[in-house]
Amino acid sequence: MTEAVESLSFEQARDELVRVVAELEQGSPTLEQSLALWERGEALATRCEEWLLGAKKRLDAARPSSGEEQ
Repeated sequence: MTEAVESLSFEQARDELVRVVAELEQGSPTLEQSLALWERGEALATRCEEWLLGAKKRLDAARPSSGEEQ
């Protein structure tokens, strides 16, 4: 059973995305399987991007703004 993309950590989503890409590069036996892999890969890439954007926001919030004196 495939885990829901929304519940994956960044590392889990990234690792599965690497596997999906490798499988797509090898070629799937059917068009339907290729499409399913492509859709899963798109969802995984979006999940990774969400994690990265969240991390960037946290880093930006932790940094003093450029207008503040240090």
